[in-house]
Amino acid sequence: MQAHLEMIQGVINRLSQNSFLLKGWTVVLVSALLALAARDSSPAFVYLAYLPCVAFWCLDAYYLWQERRFRVLYDFVRLLPEEDVDFSMDAEQADVSTTTWSSAFTSKTELAFYGPVLASVVVVMIVVLLNR
Repeated sequence: MQAHLEMIQGVINRLSQNSFLLKGWTVVLVSALLALAARDSSPAFVYLAYLPCVAFWCLDAYYLWQERRFRVLYDFVRLLPEEDVDFSMDAEQADVSTTTWSSAFTSKTELAFYGPVLASVVVVMIVVLLNR
């Protein structure tokens, strides 16, 4: 059972690491596009900044959703008797109906990160359009 729980925990750790990396890439790409928009006063770069923000938000929500599913699987396996452990990594065998992608997309952590990023893109877009 211990080995199975470690396998599940490894997946959870990888999903969490992927989420962290996506947030870093979001900041880098959006900042670079906004810097180009401010330097060239080209609204095209501001509009382009929406793309990585929204795409990474969706992908980050997917990783959070999967992480939550594997946490449910972890709890399911943790409560199994030793003889019933089959090393399955199928999260569907546990009751994962409590977590959805949309709930992950609108979670506090996602909104707290991607909300200000989107707000900064909107502010820069307004500034660039007013200075044209």
